[in-house]
Amino acid sequence: MADNAKTAADVLAAVGGKDNVTNLIHCVTRLRFSLKDESIPDPDAVKKVPGVIGAQWSGGQFQVIIGQNVTKVYDECVRLGVGGAGAIDVDEGDLAKFEWTPQNVGNAIINYLSKSMVALIPIMMGGAFFRVIAMIFGPMMLGLWTEDSQAYQLFNTWIYNAAFYFLPIYLGYSAAKTLNANTMLGMFMGGILIVPELVALAGAGEATTMSVYGIPAPVVSYAQTVLPILLCVPALNQVEKLMKRIVPDMLSTVFVPFLTMLIMIPVGYCALAPIGNTLGTLLGDGLFAFGNATGFVGVAVIAALWEFLVMTGMHQVLITLGITQVLTNPAGDAAVMVGGSIAQWATWGMAFGAFLRLREKDEKMAQLGYSISGFIGGVTEPALYGTGFKYTRCLAGMVIGGAVGGALAGLFGVHVYMLGATNVLGALGYGSPDNPSSLPMGIVASVVAFAVAAAVTYLFGFTKEQLEEDKRTAERAA
Repeated sequence: MADNAKTAADVLAAVGGKDNVTNLIHCVTRLRFSLKDESIPDPDAVKKVPGVIGAQWSGGQFQVIIGQNVTKVYDECVRLGVGGAGAIDVDEGDLAKFEWTPQNVGNAIINYLSKSMVALIPIMMGGAFFRVIAMIFGPMMLGLWTEDSQAYQLFNTWIYNAAFYFLPIYLGYSAAKTLNANTMLGMFMGGILIVPELVALAGAGEATTMSVYGIPAPVVSYAQTVLPILLCVPALNQVEKLMKRIVPDMLSTVFVPFLTMLIMIPVGYCALAPIGNTLGTLLGDGLFAFGNATGFVGVAVIAALWEFLVMTGMHQVLITLGITQVLTNPAGDAAVMVGGSIAQWATWGMAFGAFLRLREKDEKMAQLGYSISGFIGGVTEPALYGTGFKYTRCLAGMVIGGAVGGALAGLFGVHVYMLGATNVLGALGYGSPDNPSSLPMGIVASVVAFAVAAAVTYLFGFTKEQLEEDKRTAERAA
């Protein structure tokens, strides 16, 4: 059992104590410190603290990788007197300090896109798993539900569509929240893009343009789209701020939202939404072109290198592209999301191979914990840092396992059709009635990635000196 209080106390001491901490937040696996004196912490010393998997500087923060226990360690830090800030809000003061460099602008865009879409994961997981249940009990697998049965229609169509058809409304809320904008107006803007009359007009195919205040706008159904509303919300945020400055306080309750939407309707319909729709189409075409051009090799490369991208944060760019593709294209994604999923299995396999090879009890069980935390919790950082970067030769197992599994997935024509869990159940996202072989072949490729990574790690992941030291430690403890 991890001693969270001791881990918190030791980490705080290593970073200079509570008085040296100006801000503390945490994510899924990491404590993220902002420090007054950044010269105090020694990453190598912090890594030796029991309960700590790794430590590094990133984005101006000192990040301490804890793993699944991070929330409990965070709570202990707060109990010891550190001011826990939770999520960092962006205000006008922060914006004024923002340095408008190409790198910062690019990072801000990726941060906005990824945060806005990641917030929808509970909805996407819920909707996707209803369809998974329909796939299991329906004609594709067990055949307990017929295709025209009410149960099959409810799980496969109605509930699934409730999750994905209304994406512009859900994204309108999450994007506005990410920008600290008016969430209700964000939802309103999403509703404007999928109003039934517009969807019906687009479905009829009788008109290609409509008039908005006399300005021509394309007739397009924006249901189940992502980029149109993500482009509209930042503009809506700035228009609302302008209206708040112009409209007297006594009239603001009515006229600020009215005037904001009065301006955003033509901006959205005539410019931003069509641009977003075109960008989405180009993105989908580009990813499919990449898949066709590289074939199984492209998937293998992504799966082999994915975890290194995770370490640097560059995976957010690919995830944003992959999520957009899955949400907007019935054919799903055959490159980015497939490669990322296979890479997870290879990382868990690396930790499992280390568990099989090592003999010292505590280290052996830690490695098993890293693998299990991936299977159940869906995180790879414990294995990446606790296995791969502790015993660097083990990384070869992760890379080779990912490459082999990714190549098989590419050869088998595996696609990701649904965004669901990031743990072992995520493999169910390979399933689709339109591609019956994708699910079983995706599972095969995942298991192969795990097995190859475990085997390579077991056979070649440790130096002779590491194994001898492990043996001596185990014998002393016996």
